[in-house]
Amino acid sequence: MKIQESAENYLEAILMIKERNGEVRSVDIVNELGFSKPSISVAMKNLRQNGYITMDSKGFIELTEKGFDIANTMYERHKLFTKWLIKLGVDKDTAQEDACRIEHVISAETFSAIKNHISRCNAENHKVL
Repeated sequence: MKIQESAENYLEAILMIKERNGEVRSVDIVNELGFSKPSISVAMKNLRQNGYITMDSKGFIELTEKGFDIANTMYERHKLFTKWLIKLGVDKDTAQEDACRIEHVISAETFSAIKNHISRCNAENHKVL
């Protein structure tokens, strides 16, 4: 099932914050993404209702298995495209912004082909990344 790009961004942010801080609350997402508290509250409610996250009584957010799968996919794409664009000579900020856009529109098949190509080039000491 395809979800909205904004939901993918929220899930990816949750994963990144969790890796960095060990725990995630709505205020962390507000600080990470720069959106208002009410916007984040509505988004978290929608993610919870659709089974992508859980939230305990203290407000700590956890990704469900399906939420983690989506977040991990987006984060993997984001990291690969950011590194690749920087290697191509794109400045870091632009590379991160462009990677964020690319990660949502590229098909799984195309991403897999790009990832395999980069792996082959790196194995042959062409050092694409």
